[in-house]
Amino acid sequence: MADEQQTGKTDRPQVLRDTDDEARRLARTLVRGARHMALAVLDPETGFPFASRALTGTDVDGVPVILVSGLSGHTKGLIADPRCSLLAGEPGKGDPLAHPRITVQCLAEGVARDTPEHARIRRRFLDRHPKAALYADFGDFRFFRITPQAASLNGGFGRAYMLTGSDLVIPEPGITAEWLDLQENVKNMTEQAQKFAAHIGTENGKLWRFGGVDRAGIDLIAGDFQLRHEFEVLAKTPEAVLDYVFEITKIR
Repeated sequence: MADEQQTGKTDRPQVLRDTDDEARRLARTLVRGARHMALAVLDPETGFPFASRALTGTDVDGVPVILVSGLSGHTKGLIADPRCSLLAGEPGKGDPLAHPRITVQCLAEGVARDTPEHARIRRRFLDRHPKAALYADFGDFRFFRITPQAASLNGGFGRAYMLTGSDLVIPEPGITAEWLDLQENVKNMTEQAQKFAAHIGTENGKLWRFGGVDRAGIDLIAGDFQLRHEFEVLAKTPEAVLDYVFEITKIR
């Protein structure tokens, strides 16, 4: 015991690992690749946590986005107190706790209608969730940006990490007309999407399409399936993204 007190060390294992680039990449993939997440808010009437499920997308800076009805309990909670949490990560075969998941502590901010920000977010969200077009423009529905402040990543047993909000946000996001045009153009690149999906080892037999793109990666969607492919480095231009896609798919 005396030796332990002198060295400040014990034989107990460290609960948290040092956060490295591999952990950050896994965290970003979980958040940006989620079709939906668990959303926890504070009930304005009782103060108790209130958890629900929300469809999720991302803005061009990787910040999660939700589309919710003003009549729902979680919307009332977000308006009363912007503090909330998201949980991303789907269980697979075997023990559900053996699969990666991430809890993100966030601040919510409503998106005003009839603004360029709203138009951008609406288009990206509907590209990911086309069926949401049935109600996205209803008067009681609104978008929220859910900006990460901190996160706890569990990559499986013995792989726990703490991350900052900035680990999950894309610096200097592409919001120019050229980047927004790229978002529109990739929707029509169905042949490239199929070959891209095959290159990264997705399941055969699904009709994959590109559902979104930003400086950090590209989204692949096939019906109810969604995958996030993160680039090794941030793309400098929309042309760099297209070159990357065409290089992988060998279509010029």
